[in-house]
Amino acid sequence: MLIFRYDDTFEGLLTAVFDAFSLKKWPDQVMSMKDVVPLFTREEYTVFTDDKKAKRVSIAMKKRLPTIALNQLTYVWYSELAERGQLIFRYLVKVFQTKHDISTNFADPDVLLVKQIAKKVSRERHYMMMFVRFNTIQNQGEKVYFATVDPRYNVLPFVVDFFKDRFADQKWAIFDTKRQFGYYFDLEQLEIITLDSQQDLLIDDAINEQYLSEDEKQFQKLWFRYCQALTIKERLNPKLQRQFMPKRFWKHLPETWHNKLNH
Repeated sequence: MLIFRYDDTFEGLLTAVFDAFSLKKWPDQVMSMKDVVPLFTREEYTVFTDDKKAKRVSIAMKKRLPTIALNQLTYVWYSELAERGQLIFRYLVKVFQTKHDISTNFADPDVLLVKQIAKKVSRERHYMMMFVRFNTIQNQGEKVYFATVDPRYNVLPFVVDFFKDRFADQKWAIFDTKRQFGYYFDLEQLEIITLDSQQDLLIDDAINEQYLSEDEKQFQKLWFRYCQALTIKERLNPKLQRQFMPKRFWKHLPETWHNKLNH
C-alpha cells in the first residue's frame, strides 16, 4: 500500500497531485500528516507543499473544468470531512487523465460524491445567510453588532461578503464558535478575528448577557412577543417548521427562546 501524506492544506493537496503525475505513482490513500498511518503500509511518500507546483495544478484545473465544478471542489474542501483530500485527489487525477470534461459524469462515484457534498455545503451557506442573528454589544464604549454561529461545515468565509454588502454602514462581527475564528467589519475592512481564552464575552458559546446593551435585551423580548402574537396555534406544524428552520439553529434565534424570554 502506497500512502501520500500532505500538510492538510489545499496547496499541499494540489502539490500531491503534481507529484503523483511527475513520479507516475498513484497512491492507495492520501492522508494528512495528523492522520494515523494504517498497518501494513508498504511505502509512504511525504509531500512537501510547493506553491509553484500548486499554482500549475490550479491553472490546469481552471482550463479543464467549468466554474461550477471548481466551486464544487472548493465546497468539498471546506466541508472539512475526513475523506475530502482523498476524494479531491481522485477527482483531479481523473480530470487530468481524461480528455473530456468529467464534471457531469455522475455515473462516476467520485463525481457524484463531489456534487452531493457540495450541495450540502451550499445549503449550509444559505442557512447562514438566513439564520444569523446579530446582538448589540458594547465594546470599549462603542456599539458593535455581534453574532455567534456554529455551522456544520466551514462556510463562514463564503458569507462574509454578503453581510459586508448588506450591513455596510454598521460595525459588526460574526464568530464561529466551533472553529474559534470570525470576521470583524469596521466600516472599511474585513479582518479575521479570534477571541482570547481569558475573555468572558462568550459563555457556553453564547454571548455573555452582561455585554448586551439594555436596548438589545428589550428588543429581544419585544421580538419574541411579536412572533408569539403572530402565531396561530391551530396552524402550528412543528415538523414543517423544523424542515425549513432546523432545530440546531434555534439557539441563535430569539423568537424560539421560550424559557429565556417568556417572562
